Amino acid sequence: MTILPGFLEEVKAILKEALIPTLEEPGCEALYETGRKDDPHKLVFFEVFSSAAAHEFHLDQDYTKRMFAALEGKMSGASILTKLRPL
Repeated sequence: MTILPGFLEEVKAILKEALIPTLEEPGCEALYETGRKDDPHKLVFFEVFSSAAAHEFHLDQDYTKRMFAALEGKMSGASILTKLRPL
């Protein structure tokens, strides 16, 4: 996700609020939030859920919905989502 200039610290605070409850969800195996050194406004997330149902559960949580609502107007374009599959 690419953050608009002037919103980076606010977005980091928004994401921080959702981090702990997400990690405590049943089915959340890992969640890493990082950024790119060459583009500090580009944030990268690596999320591992035990199943598609666990990910849907995550998306349906109030704190996840609040996070997405709070991010509106602070991102440059849509987030890019790549779903990986186990080998």
